[in-house]
Amino acid sequence: MLEVKDLFVAYGQSEALHGISFQGRENETVAIMGRNGMGKTTLFKSLMGVMPVKSGSITVAGKEVTKDESYQRVAKGIAYVPQGRMIFPTLTVEENIQTGLENSKTRQIPEDIYALFPVLWDMRRRKGGNLSGGQQQQLAIARALVTDPKVLLLDEPTEGIQPSIIKDIAKALNEIRKLRKITIVVSEQVLSFAMDVADRLFVIEGGRLVHETARVDTDQQRIKAYLSV
Repeated sequence: MLEVKDLFVAYGQSEALHGISFQGRENETVAIMGRNGMGKTTLFKSLMGVMPVKSGSITVAGKEVTKDESYQRVAKGIAYVPQGRMIFPTLTVEENIQTGLENSKTRQIPEDIYALFPVLWDMRRRKGGNLSGGQQQQLAIARALVTDPKVLLLDEPTEGIQPSIIKDIAKALNEIRKLRKITIVVSEQVLSFAMDVADRLFVIEGGRLVHETARVDTDQQRIKAYLSV
């Protein structure tokens, strides 16, 4: 569903990603683990078209998107939940979700969105800025899902969120993957969350993928060593 081959990304003369390659299959969740400054967000921005790629390729469901603008990638099936959530604080919950429906024929929010996140139904008339961090994260995921993506990218979805809500988000992501058979890619520093959602885990360090493991084979101590400063 998502295939990244030999991706190089640079900020000016400074190379940030050095030949990243990985696949995310249909109905699979992949976690990209790593400390701050190791390249997680740069990778996600390049997948979404926010940062230009120096060389390499990005393919979604067999279609190359490497040279596409962000909006073209959305049309081809990529959805992105950025770090910091980026919801509209002055719009209601319902209006925030509807911003994801810009290109759809109907402005109707699919029922399964509220089924996945019942709290959003209860708060649909409330302003986005009045929600807690965890509720805003659920809102950002809901907004991404209404584009009916093939690939869902989430950049540090647990950042600044209380543990009970993290469990809710993990449960929702597992439901989404099963219901929609999509590929989910999360960047993460919280290993327990990654173990709850991911089928495979990668570690990024210095702009390179340095470790890959299936969840069942994960050596948690080894990954914790990569994540500790």
